[in-house]
Amino acid sequence: MTAPYVLVLYYSRNGSTHEMARQIARGIEQGGLEARLRTVPAISSECEAVAPAIPAEGALYASLDDLKNCAALALGSPTRFGNMAAPLKYFLDGTSNLWLTGALVGKPAGVFTSTASLHGGQETTLLSMMLPLLHHGMLITGLPYSESALLETRAGGTPYGASHHAGADGKSALDEHETALCRALGLRLAKTAVLLESARG
Repeated sequence: MTAPYVLVLYYSRNGSTHEMARQIARGIEQGGLEARLRTVPAISSECEAVAPAIPAEGALYASLDDLKNCAALALGSPTRFGNMAAPLKYFLDGTSNLWLTGALVGKPAGVFTSTASLHGGQETTLLSMMLPLLHHGMLITGLPYSESALLETRAGGTPYGASHHAGADGKSALDEHETALCRALGLRLAKTAVLLESARG
């Protein structure tokens, strides 16, 4: 049996969501659990276009077993017209067997996103990612206002999950508040997973 881990599953086009995933992973590790970073391949309008089995750089592609066996999940996507990106939705659409077996029921989950504009759909994108997780019976952990960065931020950061304002060119770095909230989300997921595991005991 493998040690418990939190799956940080994300899609990133320009690197901002990937950097958020890295900061969330730091929070998870601060909470005493392994962070397993995984991504999903881009999808194409070409019928059955095939991505390489291993990405040229960054995280490995996620498998259904990565999701099935995680102790908790952090799910991240850039916003696409106020919604999650198609590659992440495509992966989630393939999780019917996990739903049928209740594999994810009772596991904590959190969401994160990056947008080009400050009001570019951060909150709706986070909510769109929550919907399939709720159908899977997962326990959504947002960010409480006890996190001072949530009250002080002038860029990203919502009670629904971590967010980042990447700017029109997608290249703005995470600021101190966005970074703090990413780490807080990871820490909260890890702590919640540990508490739930000990309660199952």
